Amino acid sequence: MEFSLRLQRLLKNKQGMELVLDNCRSYEGKIEGLTDEFEELEFLSTINVGLTSVANLPKLNKLKKLELSDNRISGGLEVLAEKCPNLTHLNLSGNKIKDLGTIEPLKKLENLKSLDLFNCEVTNLNDYRENVFKLLPQLTYLDGYDRDDKEAPDSDAEGYVEGLDDEEEDEDGM
Repeated sequence: MEFSLRLQRLLKNKQGMELVLDNCRSYEGKIEGLTDEFEELEFLSTINVGLTSVANLPKLNKLKKLELSDNRISGGLEVLAEKCPNLTHLNLSGNKIKDLGTIEPLKKLENLKSLDLFNCEVTNLNDYRENVFKLLPQLTYLDGYDRDDKEAPDSDAEGYVEGLDDEEEDEDGM
């Protein structure tokens, strides 16, 4: 299903503060149909949709978590500070990010606490983790680990992505 068709259906139903568009087809590598009408979004997921750019993102002031993994994004991240100034979690794993200069614009995301670049070429650079933490001092977690290599907790303490772990809690049938 294409982005715009799925978005029209979601708007009709006025579904909450989460929007998952995983595996939808993007149009020419861009986000199409996502408009200012989605200004209440706190979580947006566009995993594996063929994105090459986030330039068409509308202003999403309340967006806290953005999942962009498994796309073809190689730059243009400066738009995120302008369009999504309150991001706390950003997942760019599996994209075409090759150097630290590409992620440098993320410095402007003052609330960014967690960044995932797993399976991006940039992770192969010497002293990658040390340099990213230096470049983005606001980060607490990089690729799921803090500066001291302690794993990030699985639970979402802030609660803005409610219900994602419900199945895990019920694994033993209780």
